[in-house]
Amino acid sequence: MYILNFQTMIEIPESQTVARQVRETLAGRTVTGVFNATHPHKFTWYTGDPLEYPMLLTGRKIVGAEGCGAFVDVLLEDDMHLALSDGVILRLYGCEDPIPAKYQLLVTLDDGSFLVCTVAMYGGINAFPGESDNPYYQDARTKCSPLEERFDAGYFSRLWAASKQNLSAKAFRATEQRIPGLGNGVLQDILFRAGIHPKRKLATLDEEDAERLFRTVKSLLTEMTRRNGRDTEKDLFGNCGGYAVQLSRNTCADPCPVCGGSIVKEAYLGGAVYYCPRCQPLK
Repeated sequence: MYILNFQTMIEIPESQTVARQVRETLAGRTVTGVFNATHPHKFTWYTGDPLEYPMLLTGRKIVGAEGCGAFVDVLLEDDMHLALSDGVILRLYGCEDPIPAKYQLLVTLDDGSFLVCTVAMYGGINAFPGESDNPYYQDARTKCSPLEERFDAGYFSRLWAASKQNLSAKAFRATEQRIPGLGNGVLQDILFRAGIHPKRKLATLDEEDAERLFRTVKSLLTEMTRRNGRDTEKDLFGNCGGYAVQLSRNTCADPCPVCGGSIVKEAYLGGAVYYCPRCQPLK
């Protein structure tokens, strides 16, 4: 039985993991029915009218899926897409599992299994043919991902040079869709591994700091993806990811894993940041 557990926000490692699981598990399955929300959610956004989703999706075969930034893009026949943004929890249930009482979209498949899309806080459920004009989706599809070879030191340097030097490390990494899918969640461990305080201004970072940050972004996101995402998040089957997050709300009461000092939690730029004042000094 697949268990539905609410996650926070999927980012690059989780979108890659869920998309791969959809490809491996559901490619070739045909959509037999689409059911709209049992409970309206004012912070669920749709492309077009969701009442038209049954017409758009029913009868089409799933041909693949892609992880794009924080989007899971389920690909169907005839260039149809079901693109789910961060904040949308996608779960696969078996034919004998009970249907959840609350959901924002339910999709039945020809083997009796069904997909459930649930939104906890906010998220986008987007069914459309061809291309979407959603700017976040477009950025996720077209901008370079740290998992790609073309995201190299030169590309990172250009992002750095184009950013205002009074930006903090957090603002540079997780705002303005500079790197789609790199959000506040994965950012905590990236900055911790790189030894950079989340409030530290870019102007105070030298070339060595920037190079270390670039290498950490590449290596840590690759590691998280290889381990099927973070242990704070759930995959298509409701299982936790295999990467043990070092800094999060679940671990902030523990001592620093490097120096043994206290971890600080602060509200900053619309979310919480976690850091070790010793390992990540504010210079």
